[in-house]
Amino acid sequence: MRFPFSLTRSMTGYLLRKRLAGEKKFPLVLMLEPLHACNLSCDGCGRIREYADTLGRRLSIDQCLAAVEECGAPIVSVCGGEPLIYPDVEELVGKILARRKHVYLCTNGLLLKKKLPGFPPSDRLLINVHVDGMEAAHDRAAGKPGAFAAATDGIRAACSAGFRVCTNTTIYKQTDMHEIAVLLEYLTELGVDGLMISPAYGYESVRRTDPEGAERIFMTREEVHEKFRLARPMLRRFRLTASPIYMDFLCGRRELPCAAWANPTYNVCGWRGPCYLIADAHYRTYRELLAATDWDKLGPSGDPRCRHCLVHCGFEPAAVLRANKGLRDLVKMAVWQMT
Repeated sequence: MRFPFSLTRSMTGYLLRKRLAGEKKFPLVLMLEPLHACNLSCDGCGRIREYADTLGRRLSIDQCLAAVEECGAPIVSVCGGEPLIYPDVEELVGKILARRKHVYLCTNGLLLKKKLPGFPPSDRLLINVHVDGMEAAHDRAAGKPGAFAAATDGIRAACSAGFRVCTNTTIYKQTDMHEIAVLLEYLTELGVDGLMISPAYGYESVRRTDPEGAERIFMTREEVHEKFRLARPMLRRFRLTASPIYMDFLCGRRELPCAAWANPTYNVCGWRGPCYLIADAHYRTYRELLAATDWDKLGPSGDPRCRHCLVHCGFEPAAVLRANKGLRDLVKMAVWQMT
């Protein structure tokens, strides 16, 4: 199975309850950012630019847990920033797991090997390491020599210790997809359980502070479709956690609506709105975020900032929800999950 049975069972039951209750908009994954400070300065990252004035602030554990309870999503992605530099990250993850949530601990991997002893292996804990290419390409994107070596050492140690490990690879304009195939082969050999892949989003903050760099790294919608269409035959043999419906969308073979409301983000400024990628405002509660946002105006046909966005946090939830409504897509997703 591509995902732990406990996660599949939890998500299936959750979706069924929401459907029977007649709810139209509900969270699937909480993006929890206990801090925005990071030990890297990656080319395509908007966070270190958008939150430059709050990099020194952190959420308390109580604030984090209150957001988990308020949101109610079955999955919590602990991200940032770099969550492994959050002083109490081990306690935070343990308390979220104690609430029967599934946790994705999203890290650049620099501190992973050192921090592993603080996390007990669990089928509800998935360590998600960001790797954007083989050594030279990854270190260049991360802006730090040795970043690839540290990340892969952490992956190797986590796999050996019995953790479930997945990786997240962002695809940029300059990304060589043949190199990505080599990378995925290497990560598979290390014992990684799943491989996430997604095109970059053209953050306005990056375009404003580094226009030449933004032009070099961010793709248009048409360029994304072309890149993934050509690469998909190479990618089929890998254990991708990008669903087949989402991959069809990346290749331009079907359309999906944006479901940004399903992946709400909570950080030191509050509930980020309208989505993980665009911040027009921050709200005191998740309900305020839902009520204050005109969700129909988001997506490629609405907000011009969404024109070239095909990122998994907005459209993978739409793929899951689409499969839950149609028999053909449901069977397609079930077969994919079991292989």
